[in-house]
Amino acid sequence: MDTEAQSDLCFPQLTNLSCRKSSSALPNDILLNITLPVVCVLTVVLNLLVIISISHFRQLHTPTNLLLLSLSVTDLLVGLLMIVGQLYNQASCWFLGDSLCSLFRVFMITVTTASIGNMVLISVDRYVAICDPLHYIVKVTVKRIQHGVCLCWFLSLFSCCIILNDQLTDPGKYNSCYGECVITVDYNAGVAELVVTFIFPLSIIVTLYTRVFVAAVSQARAMRSHVKCVRLHHSVPLRAKKSELKAARTLGVLILVFLTSFCPYYIFSLTNHSKKMTPLKSYFLYLYSFNSCVNPLIYTLFYPWFRKAVRQIVTLRIFRSGSSEVNIL
Repeated sequence: MDTEAQSDLCFPQLTNLSCRKSSSALPNDILLNITLPVVCVLTVVLNLLVIISISHFRQLHTPTNLLLLSLSVTDLLVGLLMIVGQLYNQASCWFLGDSLCSLFRVFMITVTTASIGNMVLISVDRYVAICDPLHYIVKVTVKRIQHGVCLCWFLSLFSCCIILNDQLTDPGKYNSCYGECVITVDYNAGVAELVVTFIFPLSIIVTLYTRVFVAAVSQARAMRSHVKCVRLHHSVPLRAKKSELKAARTLGVLILVFLTSFCPYYIFSLTNHSKKMTPLKSYFLYLYSFNSCVNPLIYTLFYPWFRKAVRQIVTLRIFRSGSSEVNIL
């Protein structure tokens, strides 16, 4: 084989076994190749700021913020996975071996499933806060949220290992040549993945947030109707209700963006049974991942405490003694 032909191989030393580097790039891929690295870096940096903020400042150690912390961890990991995926797409070859290819897929499904699980927990948190506010402090505690987050991650990993069991026991089972990283899910496993990671959690999220929306509208009307009476006799409960309603609205935006980002990819996967990565499917996958970059931007727009925390972090004031006790709310 001549030198030019060998240069097109992922592993030139394996002439008859190596995959060829792909040369079928689309013109629009140039734009993606420019924007994706920026999005990946922003995703990692912004979510790292959220993680540091909630972890460092003691005032932010609330049940709802612990859910946002877990969500930010998944978003950070998605950003790192996007970097690995972009490197693979640029090289058109997988150089890390079949075992790491299988683990990469396991890690990717686990993280995205955990992200969806966190959205379910956030919906439950807002449902209890708005629909049963008198028992919220009793029902939703930091300890229970911690247990819920741990269970969410465990179930995500467990379900992923079941779905990809055959490829974990036999890495590279569906690869046609060296340098390829193909993880094919059979029909039954694909249906199970769709139900576990999309249909079931989506049903819970939509049902709970529909009830939250109805209850929030009802409470807002009641507050407007009796605002003078409530201010005179129950000023503290009024502020608490306003706070909960604002949190419900903010997290509602978070979930709406989440559904907008995730639904196109899953709907396309449900209606298109091709196992090849088509250009349209790749764009939906990028939109799917882009949600992880948008979430911290939502915090910046709607949460004053996040902006204050970022100023503390950027100016390095978090390294001062007692900085964790600073009033950040």
